[in-house]
This record gives sequence, C-alpha cells and structure tokens, in this order.
Amino acid sequence: MYECFEVTIKDNIARVQLNRPEKRNSMNPQFWKELPEIIRDIDQEARARVIVISSTGPHFSSGLDVSSFAGVASTASGADEKTRRIQAGSASYNNLLRMQESFNCIEQARMPVLAAIQGGCIGGGVDLVTSCDIRYATADAFLTIFETNIGMTADVGTFPRLVKLIPEGYVKEMAYTGRRVAAAEAKQMGLINEVYTDQDAMLKAVMKIAAEIASKAPLAVYGCKKMINYARDHSTADGLDYIAIWNASHLRVEEIQEAMLANAENRPGEFASIPKSSKSR
Repeated sequence: MYECFEVTIKDNIARVQLNRPEKRNSMNPQFWKELPEIIRDIDQEARARVIVISSTGPHFSSGLDVSSFAGVASTASGADEKTRRIQAGSASYNNLLRMQESFNCIEQARMPVLAAIQGGCIGGGVDLVTSCDIRYATADAFLTIFETNIGMTADVGTFPRLVKLIPEGYVKEMAYTGRRVAAAEAKQMGLINEVYTDQDAMLKAVMKIAAEIASKAPLAVYGCKKMINYARDHSTADGLDYIAIWNASHLRVEEIQEAMLANAENRPGEFASIPKSSKSR
C-alpha cells in the first residue's frame, strides 16, 4: 500500500515502520507524502491509542534524499533571472513548509508517538524523532545533525524541538560540529529514555510500554499529551488555567470510576476510544 512504510494496527497499537532498508530509509518525495497521510488517518479515524515508529535494516534513517529537492528550482518560469530567482526561493520555502508539516502532524496527533531507533539516525531522522513524544534506542544507535557537514542548516524541525528536549549547550555542540552522538550519551543528555542491547530487545520493550499506554483511558492520555505540550510552550499560569478549562470540559466521571474499579479488581479497564476527528490540529 505504501512505498516507504509498512503499517500494522493491533491491540490499539499502530506500528509504523520505515521500510526502505536498501536505501537506508532515506526520505524521498514519497516519504513526505505518505507519512502525514498515515499519521492523520490513524489520528482522525481513532484507529489506535498509541503509535510506534520504528525502522528496518541496519539504520533508522539516513535523512533527506536529494530527490526531495529535485525539481523545486525548475518550477521557476519567469522571463528574467531576477524573477526566476524569486520564484525559486518561494518554491523552496513552500517545499520546506510541506516537509515540516509532515513532522508537525506527529506532534499534533492526539495519541502518544514512540520512536524506536536503531543504527544511524541522521539529519532528517533527528527531525523525525524529536517530533515524537518518547525516544528509545539500541546500544549501537547514534544521532547526528548531519546537515552542517554538507553546508546546510537543519530546517525540518530539529532546532525548535531539540532546544526544548535537552540543554542548549548540547544542541549547539551537536549543530556546530555535526558529530555523532552515541545512544548512551544521548540518554545522558535526556534525549533518549532508554538504551537496549539490540533491536529485538528494544522493540519488545517499546511494544510493552505501548501496550501499557494503550491500556489507559484514551481521553486521559490525550489530555496528558495536550497539557504537557501546552505547558512546555506557555507560562505556568497559562498552563494551570488551560488544564482547568480542559478538565472542566473533558473530565468524564464514568471513566474515572471505571479506572478505579479496574485497578481495584486487577483487570483491564474498559474505556471509550477518543472520537473520530476530521479537524486538522
């Protein structure tokens, strides 16, 4: 169904796998089309309660494929060089906005998104995983803001998100040097939650965490994600006011009662799924 991904949904967990290992899961034009389609479909149709993004082959992703920029400049058709230069700049800007939106939809999804990283997470791969809620990695994994090494500035989400995940000094060192940051160091920084011996061990653990999340009341988990992201971007006072408004409008007494009863009876809770949504957030 998809060129760049394999999607499976089971037990309220959507697993989205990058599936071009022969190309080191580079991000070609089809990648930027398919990813937002997949995430929005899962979100808007409420097909799952949690999403796990993983990959295939030795590397999570080698980043942007040069074909993602191919043809952008050629859309300029002005009669003179100045006009063509302006048109090319505008086309490049719009192309970058479209690519950024492919990762924005991960952050905007109502359910948590977990990233399971093996091998290299390079360039655009860092943009991708920083848009996720939680990140896990194998011992051989590494992350690098590789754009600096090829004369570019990372532009699809790394900097606005990374500075909110780890101290600014680490961000600047990674950006200025373009060096590889091993999984163990990334965990020390706070970028990675946990490091596992290999991909099998990581995926087993991540799927267990995903199952635990999926067992909770979906509306409560959605509220947690919404509140945490809002608090991150606003003052404490604004965050407190927003969560009061949220609970006043979304709190469901029956969900609380079921959660408490299920916990007391040591059984899975029976919760309503979040409703379908046609609105893009």
